Amino acid sequence: MKTPVVLVTASLAIATALAATFLIATGTRGDSASFTSSAGKLEVETIATGLAYPWGLAFLPNGRMIVTEKPGRIRLVTREGQLSPPLAGVPEVWYSGQGGMHDVALDKSFAQNSTIYFCYAERAAGGGRTAVARGKLTESGTPRLTDVRVIFRQDGPLSSGNHYGCRIAQAPDNSLFVSLGDHFTARDQAQTLDNHIGKVIRITPEGAAPKDNPFAGRSDAKPEVWSYGHRNSQSLAFNPASGDLWEIEHGPRGGDEINIIGKGKNYGWPVIGYGIDYSGAKIHASTSRDGMEQPVKYWVPSIAPSGMAFYTGDLFPEWKGSLFVGALAGHMVARLPLNGNTVGSEERILQNLNERIRDVRQGPDGALWLLTDNSAGRILRVTPAAK
Repeated sequence: MKTPVVLVTASLAIATALAATFLIATGTRGDSASFTSSAGKLEVETIATGLAYPWGLAFLPNGRMIVTEKPGRIRLVTREGQLSPPLAGVPEVWYSGQGGMHDVALDKSFAQNSTIYFCYAERAAGGGRTAVARGKLTESGTPRLTDVRVIFRQDGPLSSGNHYGCRIAQAPDNSLFVSLGDHFTARDQAQTLDNHIGKVIRITPEGAAPKDNPFAGRSDAKPEVWSYGHRNSQSLAFNPASGDLWEIEHGPRGGDEINIIGKGKNYGWPVIGYGIDYSGAKIHASTSRDGMEQPVKYWVPSIAPSGMAFYTGDLFPEWKGSLFVGALAGHMVARLPLNGNTVGSEERILQNLNERIRDVRQGPDGALWLLTDNSAGRILRVTPAAK
């Protein structure tokens, strides 16, 4: 059982130090603003506007981007910020509460097969569940998806509109890791293996459970389960320095976590944790228990982390090797220096942007790209300011 490394409180001195003078962007395409940081002044450029609660972002080989909108749409975006019409061929999405269209990811062989994966809230009798689909992207003419197939459907108590989770990360062996939420009212199911509630799963690109999954062959477990004891995961990515899968999930009131995901491991929710219920009531039996994993970092109070990127680019040499995390409630981006699996002191940037940050990606150009979470959502590009 690992030892928790970092506890972050609201009284970080570095956050105060960074709350200097800012020039605030107007939100119009092409506008930019400058912000201070430990790497010098940052320029934040509005690339695209007019997106309704954008959720997931990926970069296409031809320089365009593909972005999801929570109401149930997928669009292509040019580097100049031009939005395509919503792609045809997208399945019906249940847009309700926290549910809708969520993450999108390109297949590792996209340049050869044009395949993308996406996850979304799907209506079922009495509620909603997370579904994962794949399809082929046709960019010529009217952009559209073809050969769309649902390859996975979450099994377990349905959601009334909360805690779908859902980020997608493809491993070097081509298998897909997908994070699934606990549906809020079914949190105890995160500790049982006979459902997909509060789990990270591993499936093939066709949706099958690989035979070397940790619980494959057990009659009391779903074969897709890779890890369990999760609440509402909003980030999933492989650390390029180690090859480990990292996950970030929301706590209740306090207790947002960063975890390094291991095969067959139990991450404790709701038995252990560092938060309390929204009512103020106690949830957890304790903060630790034998056989349950500890986070490498947690936040009290919560920042509602969402999206993450391990920085490997050259635009910010001082930040190479850092982890960047968006924050919804925290209205910022957190930069976390890493030393192996040890998380260093947090730097909070872009706080005066005053935006809910849904996703953070490193672009092919080495810039940081952000999605803002609102009805007039934007795609932002963060670069060093011109000197």
